[in-house]
Amino acid sequence: MTGTPTGRAIITVDDSAENTIVVVPGANGAITATPLPGARVVLAQLEIPLDVVTAALRDGTDAGAITILNPAPAVDVADETLRHCRIVIPNEHERAHLGGLERLFDLGVELVITTMGGDGVEVIARDRRGTVPAFPVSPVDTTGAGDAFCGAFAAALAAGATRDDAVRFASAAGALATTKHGAVPSLPYRAEIDRLLRV
Repeated sequence: MTGTPTGRAIITVDDSAENTIVVVPGANGAITATPLPGARVVLAQLEIPLDVVTAALRDGTDAGAITILNPAPAVDVADETLRHCRIVIPNEHERAHLGGLERLFDLGVELVITTMGGDGVEVIARDRRGTVPAFPVSPVDTTGAGDAFCGAFAAALAAGATRDDAVRFASAAGALATTKHGAVPSLPYRAEIDRLLRV
């Protein structure tokens, strides 16, 4: 990969704090699959080649890990990839792009957590459906909110939290990420999340 530029994202934010992102893969597109180390949770998204994502999720499944896919940016995802996901975390647009709930559940997904910005989070399994309301914050930039949500959710599960508690923890992280500009600078610390959960 010598001479290949690093992957980057060009982000614009409108007056209502919503973002549009153009991804330039660079070296991300040259990543190849390698065996994963042991893990309780495997979280993947789609800024690297789909075959690498599929291999990581397959390794996670084989090892008994909780496998999670955040299907962002929205691209066509093969059945083989989705068969190795226990949990999928899309936004509304990404869920539709994946073919909807019926396809996901038919392929063996156990839980679909749809992030809906200020409208909260919809948590759907075959036998139940619920909504977790959004935390009241004053957003300035939604960039990184989905990443914060997914990372916090995976971290909470890895630490032994229930799925319901992990969703609430992740919702607080996602909400906090909207209160600062940028992607990495907006990611909250654990203490910030805990403070918001106590409000």
